[in-house]
Amino acid sequence: MDKVREMAMTNRFLEAVKRNAGLWLSQDISPRRLALTLALGLAIGCIPVVGIPTALCAVLAIALRLNLPAIQAANYVAMPLQLVLIVPFVRLGGWLFASGHNQTHRASALLDASPFAPLAQLGGMAGHAMLAWLLIAVPAVVLLTATLTLLLRRVPALAAAEAGD
Repeated sequence: MDKVREMAMTNRFLEAVKRNAGLWLSQDISPRRLALTLALGLAIGCIPVVGIPTALCAVLAIALRLNLPAIQAANYVAMPLQLVLIVPFVRLGGWLFASGHNQTHRASALLDASPFAPLAQLGGMAGHAMLAWLLIAVPAVVLLTATLTLLLRRVPALAAAEAGD
């Protein structure tokens, strides 16, 4: 069932790229730059803290002069993946900090200690998840950029834009 969802999500992403390719091509964007834009949008869309990716994509697109509609489209495609990956990122972050063991006992002790203790623990878990995401996202962006560049160079209009760079 998960493979079917992954295939459907991939197909939707490719269809969105095809639909918007005309707009993106009119901005004379090279395949490499478009690939980087899409890779960043997908990776940022998987950040394990809800609400951050859209704003971060906008800031990065403006700061790095990337295509804003393209990065946001990739971000929105990745949103379902973001929700699925929150728990694995929290677990990986807990494992990286060796804090994953005995969490149940610590959580109940924190609930008794202070009304703000659960918020502190949630903040720590979010920090651990963000570190886990960062460790996965950096190589993922490099690999996605390389792969998407190869694929996008096969699009004739993008190849022509690259020749102009």
